[in-house]
Amino acid sequence: MLRQFELVERVRSYDPGADEDRLNRAYVYAMKMHGSQKRASGDPYFSHPIEVAGILTELKLDGDSIITALLHDVVEDTDGTLEDIEKLFGAEIARLVDGVTKLGRLELQSERSKQAENFRKLVLAMSEDIRVLLVKLADRLHNMRTLHFVKSEEKRKRIARETMEIYGPLAARIGLERFRNELEDLAFTELNPDARSSITARLEFLTSRGGDITDRVIAELERALRDEGLEGFVSGRIKSPYSIWRKMQHRNVGFEQLADIMAFRIVVADVASCYQALGILHSRYPVVPGRFKDYVSTPKLNGYQSLHTGLIGPLKQRIEVQIRTADMHEIAEFGVAAHWRYKQSPTGPDQPMEGRQFRWIRALLDILEHASNPDEFLEHTKLEMYQDQVFCFTPKGDLIALPRGATPIDFAYAVHSEVGNTCVGCRVNGRMVPLRTTLQNGDQVEVVTSKAQRPSPDWENFVVTGKAKATIRRFIRQEQRQQFHDLGRQLVDRAFRQEGYELTDKAVHTVLKKLKADSVSDVYVAVGQGNVTAREVLVAVFPGVREQERANKVVPIAKARKARSNGHAVPIKGLIPGMAVHFAQCCHPLPGDRIVGIVTTGKGVTVHTIDCDTLQTFQDTPERWVDLGWEGSHADEPFTGRLHVVLSNEPGSLGALSTVIGKNAGNITNLKITRRSLDFFEMLIDLEITDVRHLTNVMAALRAMPEICSVERARG
Repeated sequence: MLRQFELVERVRSYDPGADEDRLNRAYVYAMKMHGSQKRASGDPYFSHPIEVAGILTELKLDGDSIITALLHDVVEDTDGTLEDIEKLFGAEIARLVDGVTKLGRLELQSERSKQAENFRKLVLAMSEDIRVLLVKLADRLHNMRTLHFVKSEEKRKRIARETMEIYGPLAARIGLERFRNELEDLAFTELNPDARSSITARLEFLTSRGGDITDRVIAELERALRDEGLEGFVSGRIKSPYSIWRKMQHRNVGFEQLADIMAFRIVVADVASCYQALGILHSRYPVVPGRFKDYVSTPKLNGYQSLHTGLIGPLKQRIEVQIRTADMHEIAEFGVAAHWRYKQSPTGPDQPMEGRQFRWIRALLDILEHASNPDEFLEHTKLEMYQDQVFCFTPKGDLIALPRGATPIDFAYAVHSEVGNTCVGCRVNGRMVPLRTTLQNGDQVEVVTSKAQRPSPDWENFVVTGKAKATIRRFIRQEQRQQFHDLGRQLVDRAFRQEGYELTDKAVHTVLKKLKADSVSDVYVAVGQGNVTAREVLVAVFPGVREQERANKVVPIAKARKARSNGHAVPIKGLIPGMAVHFAQCCHPLPGDRIVGIVTTGKGVTVHTIDCDTLQTFQDTPERWVDLGWEGSHADEPFTGRLHVVLSNEPGSLGALSTVIGKNAGNITNLKITRRSLDFFEMLIDLEITDVRHLTNVMAALRAMPEICSVERARG
């Protein structure tokens, strides 16, 4: 146990201006208040707050934090009150002690909360003064160091679980990796002693077999840097048993397959030297693929910066190397404690930005204590969150943490991938909103799903979470390949039938090398993408078939018109627009229109109406033309029809127009006024309809209106 003068000297060693008298009075007051109380170990209880204060001196915290550590259990475990503390040590100390006391109540909440990880982030985001949390983490660290003295196994495991689920990740969230590693390893010892013993035994065997291997690797790395004229301090260590076990579980690999059991750290002068050192190591030693991470250009949320790389290093050992500057090392070791300016007034203009990011939890704890249900909690909690995150709730009150700028689609994928894939709508705080709506802190989000729904390619343009983007991209990639495959096979089948042959996969398989493809499926996909023509596949299978000379070709438009009668039109039923098939924006083809396709390399087929003026630009490339047909019903698929309307400039005329369209089951998706005069409006109207007949009915109804001068289907 630290003696009084030792504690004071520790503080004065890094903070010469600390109030020595207040530190001495707090030390004596803690001893007096805890009196004859004993801990489970049999030691005097006051040894605990003194050791907690000693831990905080390792972080070089200010005098107020040290005094708070000395007094943090007074209110909870003795007859002392906050009023007494405020009278003796000031309002600031009383506020900090009160914060630590209230934070302790979170342990009761954590046992009932299924969202422990997200709730921890919420607590951290609400904190006004990070010193309260630092004191609590030091308190928990000392309790874990003495956990083995607790006689009840159930209590030991409960405390260990709380540490693993709450305090370890909290320490990581504010950058205190050293605290996190020790907390989690102590909890691991209690929760899974067999696994820890096994890993410890393997580590002992590794170090005994390797002897001074760590020192030899350090010497080799230092020599490699010196040879290139770079100065750097190199240190090395074996990772903690829990850290090793967690990586084995996460990656589903064995002990021998881990590349970073041995971790080495290189500290250099500046950022440029970090990348120089990385270049030296990568040029001298083989790199383990997939093990490089650049946290210098892209720091972690807690401010951590380093370059990480995996190497087959000196002595042919698989090692991890972290490269950083001295300032980065300070942040990595002590997190927010490394750059927290306690001397400034918490409300003054010089308050550090970190202070604004960590709002304390007094109001939240009060609501948690008194709210009867999640709805009341949402109603009364006005969250002022951490800058880079928002916190939203499911209808059941479950908490979902998302990056700032997240949308309902991000929320849906955070709940479950299948919920995201089938999302068709969303209610935010009970009101239907567009799927691209930006969510705010405290929003209650209800996702509406449908089994018939599939992810839209447009979603990728506005989602922000990695999980949502990856899931959408994977679905689109798989679906798009299938669409290209189906279209390509239809095109090849049509080419074969036109020459009187029957298409078989076996026939295509025999010419894979000639077509530079790995499988028959790849051939069809290449044809669907427009990278290979169906005619090329036909000629590869039947070399005797000669390409017709362009002079003998039928004019493409005439050929397309003839195709519907000779049975060679490729059906587009079932192909999803935006994947392998795209509907031209110049003519807006609809079911019932006679259509033709233009193959675009890498994109598939663009569908035009047979009389579209744009087709004239493709007269010289007949090989790109594809005869298409609608084939089957498309009543369940929405299409866009565009109308050119001339409307009288009269009060209520636009309302009458929209009413007529609505009564005829049309839905206006876009309206643009192209010309305006005193008497008339000219406008383009996009409608969501089912086919040509539907569009014709809408046009007939509009022409019957007295306010309408003319209605025509827009082209171009």
